[in-house]
Amino acid sequence: MGLDSRDYYKPSGLGGFSFFPPVLKKILFANGIVFFIQLISQMIVYGYSSEGYAVSYEYILTKYFALNPILGDHNNFYVWQLLTYQFLHANFTHILFNMFMLWMFGMEIENIMGSKKFLIFYLACGIGAGLIQLFLSPLFEGGMAPTIGASGAVFGVMIAFAMFFPDRYVYVYFLIPVKAKYLIAFLVVIEFMSVGNQSLVAHLAHIGGAITAFFFILYDRRSRISAGNIFGTFKKSSNGFSSSSFRNIFKSQPKDIKDAKFYDINKSKKEDVVTEAEIDVILEKISKSGYQNLTDREKKILFEASKKK
Repeated sequence: MGLDSRDYYKPSGLGGFSFFPPVLKKILFANGIVFFIQLISQMIVYGYSSEGYAVSYEYILTKYFALNPILGDHNNFYVWQLLTYQFLHANFTHILFNMFMLWMFGMEIENIMGSKKFLIFYLACGIGAGLIQLFLSPLFEGGMAPTIGASGAVFGVMIAFAMFFPDRYVYVYFLIPVKAKYLIAFLVVIEFMSVGNQSLVAHLAHIGGAITAFFFILYDRRSRISAGNIFGTFKKSSNGFSSSSFRNIFKSQPKDIKDAKFYDINKSKKEDVVTEAEIDVILEKISKSGYQNLTDREKKILFEASKKK
């Protein structure tokens, strides 16, 4: 998959609106380190079972750090597992897919939210996914196995992307352009339809991450979303996001932005000239506290700068 970035401003480089914002980069690194530890643990023998089979230290990692069921013959659940299971993965394909999806959708979400809020959002989605998995999976056959992987949290990030950028094109298999609102809605429907299937995929965790993300963003006061109208949606305005009717939950974002002439950075007046340094300061502000905390003037400066690129 790939992203079409024609409808927003994204300068090159690692500062400001970064391709690898700090928290995302640390999450990717942490997952990689933990996966390396998993590989090492598989090669070191911990002991032998009563049947004489060798037991590796991977068993210890699964027992104490995977998300184990609360019910069952062996109650190995510990509360910290709601966090630690998010950093364990079954194999290289599993971690590669999760981390790629996290990077592809997560870089813009962190740049919008700010690093601190993005970290809280990401971990909250993973915890929400884990809670749904814990309490609902026993209702289905084969639901008593340990759960690992960042998929639930990643699904939450994908939901956030669809809510902030509903009309952004995502290229499926790098070839087929599909709007984010349609693609991610389709994936959510597939997850609901797959609940109860006997497979290695924790569909309930994916649904839990998606639900957590939806309500997190809905109630996020810094995004200026009306929590009073729970069936609201997002319609971009000069002051952030406001609610609309539920049937327009993924309504297209307005294409035309009316800019005050006073903020036109193409003007020749000395007091209206905006330097690259000032733009860098604005981008740094986005990275630290989110796009919503920009002033109207700063937003208009970025918009005009994007038209000059």
